[in-house]
Amino acid sequence: MVENNLCIALNEVGKTVDTPEGELDILKRISLDVKYREAVVIKGASGSGKTTLLGLMAGLDTASRGEVALFGETLNGKNEEQRSALRAGKVGFVFQSFHLVQGATALQNVMLPLELAGAGDARERARESLDSVGLERKQSTRVEHLSGGEQQRVAIARAFAVNPTVLFADEPTGNLDVDTGHQIADLMFHLRDRAGTTLVLVTHETELLERGDRQILIESGSLVAA
Repeated sequence: MVENNLCIALNEVGKTVDTPEGELDILKRISLDVKYREAVVIKGASGSGKTTLLGLMAGLDTASRGEVALFGETLNGKNEEQRSALRAGKVGFVFQSFHLVQGATALQNVMLPLELAGAGDARERARESLDSVGLERKQSTRVEHLSGGEQQRVAIARAFAVNPTVLFADEPTGNLDVDTGHQIADLMFHLRDRAGTTLVLVTHETELLERGDRQILIESGSLVAA
């Protein structure tokens, strides 16, 4: 049974994929809950299943078994269009590789999810979001002309522009130098604290691990600690 006071709930979730050598269990019997406004950090060795777990929690992928619920609604049986509709305006994403639209300006990138959500004030909200990450002077700059740290700031501004209930971040500082990574971490947690956003974060970075409310350890597809 899904509890409505939980942002995310997983019950006995598994993920199996087909390989040339046969079936491979990526995740095995994962059960965990994430409360609203909680900052949860997922850690584990490369290949342990962290990113797969994040994708299942966000409804970007589907479980082979078990139940996944987001915002009190089970994702089981929902197709991609239905899962996308559930995420719309409530979920933000930040990835290691930024995932920005090349050839578009910083402002255009941040406006995109707002326009998709039907926001009539998309331009104004995008400008405010870019201001909040310190890019008020770079709004008209095409993203490929920005530094890596600036591109990640655009990605964070885009994620927070929709005032998401939950933000999923996959190695958000992985492509940045140490100092820039610290700045991005500070910014992300500052915005998270200000907005009361639930944060689910995959990372290897010690600083980010220590800033979460709770750490989840995945080893070889199994939940070791939560």
